[in-house]
Amino acid sequence: MQRLNRVFWATLTVPLLLWLLADTSVFQASSLFGMRDPMVQVTGILAIVCMSAAMILALRPRWPEAWFGGLDKMYRLHKWLGIGALVLSIVHWLWSQGPKWAVGWGLLERPARGARPPIENPVEAFFSGLRGTAEGIGEWAFYAAVLLIALALIKAFPYRLFFKTHRLIALAYLMLAFHAVVLIKFSYWSSPVAWLTEALLVAGVFAAGVVLLRQVGAGRQAAGTIASLHYYSGVKVLETEIAVPQGWPGHKAGQFAFATSDASEGAHPYTIASAWKDDDRKITFITKELGDHTNQLRDKLRVGQDVKVEGPYGCFTFDDDCARQIWIGGGIGVTPFIARMKYMALQKDAPDGPVSQAVDVFHTTADVDEEALAKLAADAKNANVALHVLVDARDGRLTGERIRAAVPHWREASIWFCGPPGFGEALRKDFAAQGFPVAQRFHQELFAMR
Repeated sequence: MQRLNRVFWATLTVPLLLWLLADTSVFQASSLFGMRDPMVQVTGILAIVCMSAAMILALRPRWPEAWFGGLDKMYRLHKWLGIGALVLSIVHWLWSQGPKWAVGWGLLERPARGARPPIENPVEAFFSGLRGTAEGIGEWAFYAAVLLIALALIKAFPYRLFFKTHRLIALAYLMLAFHAVVLIKFSYWSSPVAWLTEALLVAGVFAAGVVLLRQVGAGRQAAGTIASLHYYSGVKVLETEIAVPQGWPGHKAGQFAFATSDASEGAHPYTIASAWKDDDRKITFITKELGDHTNQLRDKLRVGQDVKVEGPYGCFTFDDDCARQIWIGGGIGVTPFIARMKYMALQKDAPDGPVSQAVDVFHTTADVDEEALAKLAADAKNANVALHVLVDARDGRLTGERIRAAVPHWREASIWFCGPPGFGEALRKDFAAQGFPVAQRFHQELFAMR
């Protein structure tokens, strides 16, 4: 999270500093109208920079994934950048319109403006001729972007509608990019702030085109067929096994993929619950009924149905050199640990398999399904993993103190958490208070793509 914070604030700070090198007129202004033009420029630049960076991340690029710590972290940054663009766009709009409103309300007097000198540069003259068009397009695109970003942030807004409307942000972005290119102060174009903005605009326009053509992740998709379905009624969980005879590159335990079973619903992310075997090319997903889409999967999916699988993504892959690991899976968050246990069981039987780490896995659940728990226990036994199951109503809440009591050598371990964000944050703070190096050895998947 610290890295995400640094990148987010750098995305705002670097162009701001570069703008200050190009234009210091804001410090010389003696009135609100004197501040208006520079403030419109800087807020517009920062807003389009945030939006461009968010558009680039929308492509789910693989090259920065390891540095960020997984696509889940990149999507969190994508969300922050979207919120930043929303706030900055509103401030930009207020600086543009606010002084005019104040004049209309009699609160300010518009300063006298002399005749503008003729524009001799033909390029500048060309852009000047487009100002009216750019202002009109930009205003309507701003209204559309505010509405679409706000809808994306409303969790109650159904995913199937979010999937359709969120793509329209790319169209609004193209209109705002035109607005930015035309209206950015012409004198900036010979300065680093414009070079940075231009580079991000080029990349952002490309990304928007890919989004509008529905080609995001197209090169990482594999065609599959549902091989089996099994429903665990006690926990309202559906286990789906998908055969992917060609195109799937394999995956590590703990990674996730986007699966599409209904084109109108779009791709949904699911953690993979199986280890990869080249001689049995199948992927297993475990989905809990948590929303409008997952509630209908049991009735919609059928054996033999064609699906598309995109991935794999994620860096929640248990890679460290600690002698011991502690896994904590809250509810359906146990899924990556199931995949890892299956992988460990395969490696244990391999003649040249690596020496495995000592592992304790804690699974907390509000619901109980004896068949599901029996399979979890069998996976733990096959992988030589110590399993601790806590049913909320019977055993109470899992706390850091209970984990430390069950694992005396916890200071030698790394901790891997997947589950409700608030639960993970509480455990992180608890272990940090005990001197545990959470920045280096507390790994948490941010499995929320909105």
